[in-house]
Amino acid sequence: MWDFSDDEYLPRVRELCLAFPEAFEKPAHGTPTFRTRAMFAVYGGMVKNPVPGGPMTRIHHAVLFKAEPEERPALEQDPRFWSPAYYGPSGWIALNLDAAPIDWQEVAELVDASYRLVSGPRLLRRLDEQGSPARRPDLGG
Repeated sequence: MWDFSDDEYLPRVRELCLAFPEAFEKPAHGTPTFRTRAMFAVYGGMVKNPVPGGPMTRIHHAVLFKAEPEERPALEQDPRFWSPAYYGPSGWIALNLDAAPIDWQEVAELVDASYRLVSGPRLLRRLDEQGSPARRPDLGG
């Protein structure tokens, strides 16, 4: 079980994710996940060991999100991003928040894109009507 009680980044990620229409938090496999009708963000991830059967590495300060297939190659060229264990084959990618100074606007835009990929038309209409949290200076900037 992961311990996020003193995590310095989770409160900001949580505030951002829960600002999306009908978003809620649900723990899964010891990590916070953020969902509507489907999961759109996960906090904390793991990297597979290159040695088969070897232990995985936990990356506590990470945001996992769905990425547009055409965006993945560019993101994967950046050393801050990786294909997370278990989620990667389903189109997810992870951002290591400890790898460089955090650009919260970038985090907000990535979460926004993920939300748009998994949410249905009704939620997307609501998001467009109320404005994306990625555009709010207190959450993204």
